[in-house]
Amino acid sequence: MPRHVTYSVQAPSAVVMVRPHHFTVNTETAIDNLFQSSPDTTEDLSLAAYNEITRAADVLRSHGVAVHLFDDTGTETPDSVFPNNWFSTHAGGHVAIYPMTAVNRRRERRSDVIEMLKSQYRVQEVIDYSGLEPDGLFLEGTGAMVLDHIDRVAYAVRSDRTDPIALERFSTHFNFEPMVFDARDGNGVAVYHTNVLMCIATDFAMIGLEMMTDAARRREVVLRLERSGRGVIALTNDQIASFTGDALELQGNAGRILALSTTAFASLSRDQRNTIEESADIPTIERADGSVRCTLAGIHLTPR
Repeated sequence: MPRHVTYSVQAPSAVVMVRPHHFTVNTETAIDNLFQSSPDTTEDLSLAAYNEITRAADVLRSHGVAVHLFDDTGTETPDSVFPNNWFSTHAGGHVAIYPMTAVNRRRERRSDVIEMLKSQYRVQEVIDYSGLEPDGLFLEGTGAMVLDHIDRVAYAVRSDRTDPIALERFSTHFNFEPMVFDARDGNGVAVYHTNVLMCIATDFAMIGLEMMTDAARRREVVLRLERSGRGVIALTNDQIASFTGDALELQGNAGRILALSTTAFASLSRDQRNTIEESADIPTIERADGSVRCTLAGIHLTPR
């Protein structure tokens, strides 16, 4: 007899993934993204990324997560594998489309994804912020923000990819309280995306506290997370470099799972690993820009 499954609004039970046919390192985003590796011409990154996304989708489906898998056969969207940066979904039937910093990333927005959401889920409104791009106002989705869907807080690292005006507009429209902080890596380089160093699950949060430069703000963030009833797992800079902060809690058919890469899982301590439910193997994606979480756009909508 299956055990009782507790559902959470924090953990979506469905995701959108994009399988690339011509994956490569994006030279337009490499300037401020030190997590991005240089391309290695001795490896077939396209084939490896294609296979890894396919395997990751299969693993999630085997655990009862609904995966809407789209293919990208174009050659002008090297980062299309990361759909969470250009759209997000929210309870009550709301969808947001975001303004992107890199010109070639703006081409990742695709109407067939939005039409699928409208046809299979209850969508009441789509708010498109991409019109902010000509004014240089960017907000790169749930890469720029890590959202607490339960306590209604939008945690955001201050960066060129997270404009305060765009963040305020999103927070007002979607009823989130923005909580902005500064973060730098061990070499003093500013962090470009919040989900690099932070993951919020239902009962815990993982965060790279060493990277937060303001001690008072760090205490405020920790206190806010603890007040929401979550345990706070502090990640080291070395763990962040292994993409351990770049994880996403999902709802499976037997309970909640935490999707993260094998590299990230290996960096966890024994105590931290007790929190982990599942590990997905996508090392090639880590080379380019992000890890498992970046490849998953969670669907917080009600199915039709």
